[in-house]
Amino acid sequence: MSEITVFTAKNIRTMNPPMPEASAVAVRDGQIIEVGTLETLKPWLDAHPHSIDHRFADKILMPGFIDPHLHPSLGAILLSCHFITAMEWKLPDRTCAPVRSHVAYITRLQEINESIDDPTEPLITWGYHKIWHGEVYKEALNAISTTRPIFVWQRSFHEIIANDAAIEWMGLDREDLERHPQIDLATGRFYETGLAIATKAMNMHLFQPERFKHGLELVKKAIHHGGHTTIGEMAYPLLDDEIEWHFLSEALERDDVPFRMQIIPRGALRGTWEGSADEEVARVESYASRGSHRLQFGNGIKLFTDGGFFAELMQMQDPGFIDGHHGEWLMAPEMFEALARAFWNSGKRIHVHCTGDLGVELALDTLEKLQFERPRINHRFTIEHFGVSTPEQVRRIADLGALVSANVYYVHELGEAYWQHSIGYERASQMARLGTLAQYGVTTALHSDFTMAPALPLNSAWVAVNRIAESGAVLGPEERIDLDAAMRAITIDAAYVIGMEHEIGSIRAGKKADFTVLDMDPWETPVEQLKDIPIWGTVFEGQPFPIDK
Repeated sequence: MSEITVFTAKNIRTMNPPMPEASAVAVRDGQIIEVGTLETLKPWLDAHPHSIDHRFADKILMPGFIDPHLHPSLGAILLSCHFITAMEWKLPDRTCAPVRSHVAYITRLQEINESIDDPTEPLITWGYHKIWHGEVYKEALNAISTTRPIFVWQRSFHEIIANDAAIEWMGLDREDLERHPQIDLATGRFYETGLAIATKAMNMHLFQPERFKHGLELVKKAIHHGGHTTIGEMAYPLLDDEIEWHFLSEALERDDVPFRMQIIPRGALRGTWEGSADEEVARVESYASRGSHRLQFGNGIKLFTDGGFFAELMQMQDPGFIDGHHGEWLMAPEMFEALARAFWNSGKRIHVHCTGDLGVELALDTLEKLQFERPRINHRFTIEHFGVSTPEQVRRIADLGALVSANVYYVHELGEAYWQHSIGYERASQMARLGTLAQYGVTTALHSDFTMAPALPLNSAWVAVNRIAESGAVLGPEERIDLDAAMRAITIDAAYVIGMEHEIGSIRAGKKADFTVLDMDPWETPVEQLKDIPIWGTVFEGQPFPIDK
């Protein structure tokens, strides 16, 4: 049996209500033996060999932060692209300045094109949004180059715009593309299920080994810099199971990686669903045998209702969008219901991508049917993202025993933009309505959906308690939550959402020795400064991992 290590700290915020604070925690073989003070730990220390580690004497320990919805493969693909975004992005290898007009966007795209020496190398950029950048469709890309393949990935990842050279480069049959309902060749848009057609043709470039491995290394740094010790890969595989599993295993199942990943498979692979629901259940269950120490398969699966929130393709109830356009379904409603029934009956924990209030309605209608047909308790049916909703839907979520994992960052980046250009003030100011969820006692986690938001749990908590929009204005103050709720949403409540609350999420005897080490106490910091608290690093299963400065 190994020696006990006792970490002392200025304060330990346990997120365990019976003992909310402590000053020492005893760890052995990656597990917490007991938390308390050096005096209360004395019986353990008298009975066993031990050492006292005072390196955190001036630090704050919290349970290791958890992001239950983060996509390493998506991050690896996009962090290897050129970022042209409306917001500043601080990435592990660079800082990307904001670009906020059509002219500036086209100018930046031209600069990138001219900087690439190889005339055959595709130019792939991410971060485009028409609210800031105007219409940038195929003809605008053709004007930059008629020979280089140019792909503009929309800010949501749910849509890509290609020039003619890119369409030719993909080698796809134009007649087939013209018949696809979610491909518009006139503008070069491939969206939702149409995006799956484009990305399948792009895989040879996106998963080029050096490119993808480099992207994964950047993602690993981003995860560590955010203070995470557990993440959820919510919708595996992103594009290609065989390729992704090889690289993820190689990159993450290593002793120097300070976090674990719970993998939540897709209930249906990206693109057109052609199999039976029973075949999809069998596929998902076949993944479990692959699990390793850091790459774990739990009991969850991911389904989808409506389109991307950043892409303004969410399905909205009346009165819809200001400009009259309609959202998109990622799965036909009857397909969603059939898959949900099959996975419900097999006992799976179902997570549902819902961005608009009509998407939420479909998910809740289906859950109500399933509860009537085959009642389950503690089912943890979870609404993911939770962009636009109604107060009545929140009450229904509570009545049906469902959970929410919310991307509250929407409020900061999109709140004012969607007020002015998309859905009006009332609904835009109330997106990610966490206050109403708290009122009805709905267990709620916060996630980044990286790269839809920065992989920074303290930043998500900062938005949740302040609801500060890009301009500094407060949007929907009644939907703010208190600091305790926000910190639970990135620790113990996030653990509950992914079914790991018995292992992680709080600091108590028997749990894994995962800690996030902070330079300042969130409870003694003005909430307006919550996102600016420096993170020293993490302790993963008892081993300290400082962040490289």
